[in-house]
Amino acid sequence: MILNEISSHCFFPMENKIQNYAWGSASSMHDLFGFCNENNQPQAEVWMGTHPNGCSSVCVEQYSMALSDLINIDMPAYLSTKTAAKFGDLPFLFKILAADSALSIQVHPSKEDAETGFEKEQQAGIPLDAAHRNYKDPNHKPELVYALTDYQAMNGFREYKAIVEAFEALNIPELEELVTAFKQEQNSLGLEQFFSQLLTLEDAQKRSAIGKLVEFAQHKAGNEIYDLIIELSKQYPGDIGLFAPLILNVITLKPGEAMFLSARTPHAYIKGTGLEIMANSDNVLRAGLTPKHMDVDELVKCTDFVPKPFDSLCLAAKTQGCQQAYPIPVSDFKFAILHQPNRELVNIESAEILMAIDEDLTLIGSNGESLTATKGQSIFVPAYANCYKVTSSGRVARAFS
Repeated sequence: MILNEISSHCFFPMENKIQNYAWGSASSMHDLFGFCNENNQPQAEVWMGTHPNGCSSVCVEQYSMALSDLINIDMPAYLSTKTAAKFGDLPFLFKILAADSALSIQVHPSKEDAETGFEKEQQAGIPLDAAHRNYKDPNHKPELVYALTDYQAMNGFREYKAIVEAFEALNIPELEELVTAFKQEQNSLGLEQFFSQLLTLEDAQKRSAIGKLVEFAQHKAGNEIYDLIIELSKQYPGDIGLFAPLILNVITLKPGEAMFLSARTPHAYIKGTGLEIMANSDNVLRAGLTPKHMDVDELVKCTDFVPKPFDSLCLAAKTQGCQQAYPIPVSDFKFAILHQPNRELVNIESAEILMAIDEDLTLIGSNGESLTATKGQSIFVPAYANCYKVTSSGRVARAFS
């Protein structure tokens, strides 16, 4: 197969890997998109992109090939000269994410953090698949999530005063010294010390404090935060992350709402199905709700201990015609939703991935090529396509850079 044959196409239907993580939903992917699940497995994520842990395949003529292999045939043509020079790969990973139970509390490092940490672990000879490895690559991992159902999450620290008041109300003797110190120094340094000391409580002290937290929450039935703590205690009994809803903002996105998750900011997805787009990275530093490795010292180094105002969590989209674009403060990716486009002309500057959310979509390329995709299907559009027209009676998700 030669480049001229491949590059005569503007649209490449994608086959994407489904990740069957334990926290995934066995029904959501089927209910929303009709995906097959004969074995009733938890279908947690569908990966659309070139990440080596789940690279998509594309259909070219009658052949199937890895998306990464297609792009590598002529990276400047498929990604654009600018994107190829800056990133050397498709710079984003696009996902459907369906959580039936909570994911771990996470912090993603900044680009500088990741480059430094990755090189340090490489020099130390730590295998990439080692359980105690912190950095799988030298990249940052900012994210955006777009809710398809009610989508509960935690994102960013609450105001200092709110955290202090929540822990004072608990009146847990094992935490009294930590809370008093933080109350006297309600700033980023005070929060850093409080957070790190909480995560490193001695086992007996930790077990006692968590037991009293759960007991307190049981007497607060009907309160959203304490009901969440009770639910999380069933999923992660004895986990220090059960204190997180008192430290982090808890938010439930309504369908059609979106939220950005910055590097160096603790967050967790709790329950719901949405679309997620992120920089092409797998770097995760964990802070609770997990049986996996937690490196508290590295976590603290890569965290900004500043409050994130609750009313800043939801992103306001910028609307132009049928397209709602979400402002994202990184260059790795952009995200937009097209609402019932009718032969909407879209000019492109780099590679894109399109996905039909509610109904079929039809694409017409600048060369006259036409393609129809059903809901849940995704299409790779190379940079050299220059433009396309899209039609759908539902929503179309557009991931690009």
